[in-house]
Amino acid sequence: MVNSLSFFRNLIMEKNMGANNRVLLENIEWFDESGQEMVKRLPGQGSGEIKFGAQLTVRESQAAILFYKGKACDPFGPGRHTLKTGNIPIITKLLSAPWGMESPLRTEIYFANLKAFTNLKWGTRDPVAFKDSDLGLIRIRAHGVFNIKIIQPVLFINTLVGTMGRLTSAEISNYLKRVIVSRFNDHLGQELDTIFNLPGKYDELSQGLQDRLAEDFSHFGLGLSHLYITSITPPPEVQKTIDDQSRLNIIKDMDRLVQLKAAAAMEKAAENPGTAGAGMGMGLGYMMPAMFANSLAAKGGTTQSTEQISCPDCHGQIPDPSRFCPLCGHQLVVLRQCANCSKNLVPSARFCCRCGHPTDEKPKAPTCPSCKKENLPGALFCNNCGEKL
Repeated sequence: MVNSLSFFRNLIMEKNMGANNRVLLENIEWFDESGQEMVKRLPGQGSGEIKFGAQLTVRESQAAILFYKGKACDPFGPGRHTLKTGNIPIITKLLSAPWGMESPLRTEIYFANLKAFTNLKWGTRDPVAFKDSDLGLIRIRAHGVFNIKIIQPVLFINTLVGTMGRLTSAEISNYLKRVIVSRFNDHLGQELDTIFNLPGKYDELSQGLQDRLAEDFSHFGLGLSHLYITSITPPPEVQKTIDDQSRLNIIKDMDRLVQLKAAAAMEKAAENPGTAGAGMGMGLGYMMPAMFANSLAAKGGTTQSTEQISCPDCHGQIPDPSRFCPLCGHQLVVLRQCANCSKNLVPSARFCCRCGHPTDEKPKAPTCPSCKKENLPGALFCNNCGEKL
C-alpha cells in the first residue's frame, strides 16, 4: 500500500514538471506575463522527452516550433495540436536503460510571441558626422522609437535565439539600435542636404529609413512595423548660430515685424468667444469615438476575409496562411537565408541556388578609407567621419 501511494505521488510530481515528465503525457502551453519575452523554450532547462500524443495549445498571438532530434519542424499555428514523436509513454523509458534512463529522442518546443513589441527606443549614443551644405561638417544626434514583430519564427530562432531558453526584446534592442543608427546615417546623407530643411521632412525621413531597414531586419525573421524619428539636433554651438541668424533676419525686416505684432494685438482684442461653438465641439467629441470604432470594425472584417501577402520571390499576391507560393513554389517558412542575395535556403544547402555564393559566407564590413573605422555591411557613409565609403 505504501509503495502504491509513493508511485502515484511520484507521478503527480512528474506531471507538475510539465514537458519533461517521465511517464504521463504533456499538456504544453505558454503565457507571457511580462509582455517582453519574444521566445520561450519548454522545458526551460535542457532538452525534453515530449511523448507521442502530447497536447500542444497555441494562442492566436503565438507560433510554436517543435524541435525533434535537433531539427526544426514547421511552425504550429493557433489551436490544439497532437504531437507525434518516437517517445512512447513507459515503453521508451524502459528501452532507454543503456542511455541512463534518458531517451535519445530529444524534443523541445519553442514558443514565438507574434505580437508587436512597441515603444523600443533608438538613438545615437555618440554624435554622427553629417556634411551640411551650409554649415560644413557637423555632428548631430537623433532619437526615435520603433516597433518590431516576429514574421518568420523558425528563421528568428535559428539566427538569434539558438539554444537559449528565452529571449526578450531588451536583449536584442542594442544590436538593432546600432543597425538603425548606421542606416540612418546613410539615409540622411542621401536625402538631406542641410539641417535647415528638416522642418516638414520628419515623416518622409522616417518612412524612407523604415523601408531601408526592412531588408536588414528580414535576415533575422523580424518585421519593422513602424519607425519614427522624434528629434534630430545639432550641437549647442550650431544651435546658437542658427538662433543668431534668425534674429538677424528679423531685424532686417523690422517694419514687417511691427505690423505683425499690431495685427495680432487687434485680433486678440476683437475675440468674443460664445458657447455655441463649444457645445458643438463637445457633441462632435462624443460622436467621434463611435465613428472611429465602427470604421475600424468594418475594416477589420474586410481584412480577415481577404488578407493576402506578397511572395518574396515572385512578388505575386497569395493567401496569408500559405506555406508555399502556388505561383512559383517558393517556400514561405524560412529556415535559412543567403547572406548575399536573401534567397531562402534548405538546411543542407552549401551554395545558394540563386547567386552561387557559399551559404556560410558572411558579408564583409566596409572600412572607411579616411579614418579606418569599421562600419556595418552595406553602409554608404562612415559613422565616424561622414565620408562616403
